[in-house]
Amino acid sequence: MKVITLCGSMKFEKEMKKVAFTLETKYNMCVLQCVYNEDNLEITKDEITALNNAHFEKIKISDAIYVVNFQEYIGEQVKKEIEFAKSLGKEVIYHTQFIAR
Repeated sequence: MKVITLCGSMKFEKEMKKVAFTLETKYNMCVLQCVYNEDNLEITKDEITALNNAHFEKIKISDAIYVVNFQEYIGEQVKKEIEFAKSLGKEVIYHTQFIAR
């Protein structure tokens, strides 16, 4: 079983949850997800930093990252996550390519 960290824009939050479900139930992957702010709480700069640090730690312990790039969109934060994963020699899987195979 491959351990992956899901990376994508929060504007696709709903879709990312569905992708995670599909990857775990149909593709034998263990998905580490980002933390969703479903209650739209106010977040301080320190909390944003803590969330970002935790996400990069998830990338470190993963075999790969799975980039949810609906409409070919990849935001600035996800670009940083991709570069970080590549610097660690992690596999980068793009949703638009994975579902097409």
